[in-house]
Parts: sequence; C-alpha cells; structure tokens
Amino acid sequence: MQPVELTKAFRLLNHGPTTIITSAHAGKPNIMAAAWVCALDFNPPKVTVVIDSKTYTRELMEAEGTFAINLPCVKQIEMVKKVGGISGRDLPGTDKFVEYGIETFAAQEISAPLVKDCVAWLECKIIPEPHNQNTYDLFIAEVVAAQADQRVFSDGRWHFEGHDELRTIHHVAGGVFYATGQQY
Repeated sequence: MQPVELTKAFRLLNHGPTTIITSAHAGKPNIMAAAWVCALDFNPPKVTVVIDSKTYTRELMEAEGTFAINLPCVKQIEMVKKVGGISGRDLPGTDKFVEYGIETFAAQEISAPLVKDCVAWLECKIIPEPHNQNTYDLFIAEVVAAQADQRVFSDGRWHFEGHDELRTIHHVAGGVFYATGQQY
C-alpha cells in the first residue's frame, strides 16, 4: 500500500467503481456495498455518497461523523454481493465482518475499519448538510486520507494490465458486475 496525494484522491473514484462503505461508532462496525459514490472537488478533496436513511451504515456514519470508501476488485465480487444483500441489523450477536470472514485493518484518520485486499481506500469526514442528507440521502465528505495498491495505482493513475484479479468492479443492476476494461 502507498499513500495517495490528496489532490489526486478523486482519481481513485473517477472511473465509477462499485464501492464498499465501512463505518463504526462506539465499537460497532458495519459494511455495505454502494454504487452511488462520486468525486466532487479537488482541494480539499471531497466526495458525495448516497446512503439510504434505513441503513445501519448510515446510523453509524451520522453518529461518528466519518466513514470509509473501499474499492473492491474482481476477486471480491462474492463478498460485495453478501455485504450488499443483508443489513448489519439482521445479524444478531455478530456483524458482517465476522459473519463473512472479512479481514480489515485500521484506518489512519478515522475509526471505521478498512477492508483488506481492496485496491484503494478513502477515509472521509462528513461535512454536515442536513437538508441534502435528509431530503436526498446525499452525504458530502472531505477525504482526509487515501491509499491505493501500488500494483494497480501509481503516479496518480490506474494501470490494471497484468492484474486482472485486481480490476475494480462496476455494478450494472440485478447482481451483474463488469470489471474495468482495457486501456485505450
């Protein structure tokens, strides 16, 4: 893993991958799949993410004021389907990380765990915008730290050639995913 210059953090999302959102509050973590994530600004770097008001992830995000965006890859499609298919509230006595054997590591700036084996990670601090959050489920956040797997991201650019299992994935509905394609 290598640090990513924050002025280049938007490039980790610029190609529109499916993401995994992680959150934590008071020692309780959660994880969910999310496709509606977008880079918003360069300096300071900002992102937007749409998180439904009924989700456990959102409850933890709002309580803590932070969350992480993890970029999964081809080898993690089954895990993405699992964490996107059930609420953390529906697993009594355990959580999705335990239930599905998802390994994590500590973030640098926030309490949410980061998912091991993803290809990029953005640590985010929510910029409170109650109207947007309550009306549109839209969160705006500043990226306070970003890292990427140097095998597929370096010098501010993605380069997946020779690493097919590390290509980011894109959900196109109905449980169907595509991998990031060929560079031209």
